[in-house]
Amino acid sequence: MPFKKHSRQYDLVVFGATGYTGLLCAEHITTHFPTDLKWAIAGRSAEKLQNVVDECQTLNPDRQPPAIEICNLNDADLGALAKKTFVLITTVGPYAKYGEYAFKACAENGTHYFDCTGEAVWHMAMIKKYEATAKATGACLFPQAAIESAPSDLIALKLASVVKSELSAPVKDVVISVHALHGTPSGGTLNTVLSLFDVFHWKEVAKSHKPYALSPVQNSKRPPKPSLFSRLTGLHSIPNLGLVSTSITGGTNAAVVQRSWGLFKQEPSLQKHFHGPNFTYREFMRAKNYLKGVAMHYGLMIGGLLLMFCPPFRTIMRKFVRQPGEGPSKEEQQKEYIQLRGVATPDTPTETGKQALCKVEYSGGMYYLTAVLLCQGALTVLQDDLELTGGVYTPACLGHGYIDRLNELGFKFETKIADA
Repeated sequence: MPFKKHSRQYDLVVFGATGYTGLLCAEHITTHFPTDLKWAIAGRSAEKLQNVVDECQTLNPDRQPPAIEICNLNDADLGALAKKTFVLITTVGPYAKYGEYAFKACAENGTHYFDCTGEAVWHMAMIKKYEATAKATGACLFPQAAIESAPSDLIALKLASVVKSELSAPVKDVVISVHALHGTPSGGTLNTVLSLFDVFHWKEVAKSHKPYALSPVQNSKRPPKPSLFSRLTGLHSIPNLGLVSTSITGGTNAAVVQRSWGLFKQEPSLQKHFHGPNFTYREFMRAKNYLKGVAMHYGLMIGGLLLMFCPPFRTIMRKFVRQPGEGPSKEEQQKEYIQLRGVATPDTPTETGKQALCKVEYSGGMYYLTAVLLCQGALTVLQDDLELTGGVYTPACLGHGYIDRLNELGFKFETKIADA
């Protein structure tokens, strides 16, 4: 499939290519993208960038290596870089500290944008600051387009599609569970978690996790109220999912899924994906048993409180975790695995006794999966006619062509209809 025609010097630039995730993006592009791609890698160190180029040439000596662009973290450099490329992927975080330069530059210069942040509060701030600008320039901006929060967003999209096609109904309630996760965080991820409350007040973070905080339109429909037992223990029993507990990324992912619902309702070109007027969303993590589920719930609550209100705790933790730029080894990545499961209930006048089920799994490094999600999102923008006019979008706005690309690369989606 050919790339879209444009007047920019590059089709794609990876900013932060010398970092752990940025290097994985460069490797994926080298081994999986069409050879006529015009691309570059960008960062502050020419020497480190040349090392990335050398690595890319080793992986695929038959293709043209990426160009090198020296770019510092400031408005002038990022603005100049954004003008040169049709799409920019940035892996430079924590985004709450360093992400705004690239986001602003892309919004102002009509450059399409992808990042791998999980910081919903920063995402909310960028929407308020730059969405109007992006709409004016035609820039399509995709924050939270990797592990957080593309899988959840795409599962909700897939389930809604199955319910519509197989059960002839919109969706009422979607529940997703992280069924299995074997992986370790990189230094960049840990630094993001530990730095978030240095930049944003806890009230701002809490606000970004309120229902539909990121959505352009509000939804008055709320998920089923948890029982007293669930409120006390964090445990829920969900048909076709089993015993689940609180998820560390549930609030962040829900913010993006709910924004998708609002965009699908508001944007004419996206209304074909609309989940339904009574849509609700919940996300959990599988609990192997009651004791472990309760421990997960209270561990996350206590850890969250310490991160929010105890700066010395954050300082101490920084001394004992991986540093930015560090991450799992190639050998460790080969042992990693993730599986998510989702169920969707149709919105019908009477109970049908049926649900749509979705299972998504991937074997391999979680940060390589991050690179796949980012790069294939960029390729979707480069090749597909998405009918997006500009603004801050979500991974689900890339549509089913994006899901098909991921399927071909081992991020497998399976759906079926089952008894509720």
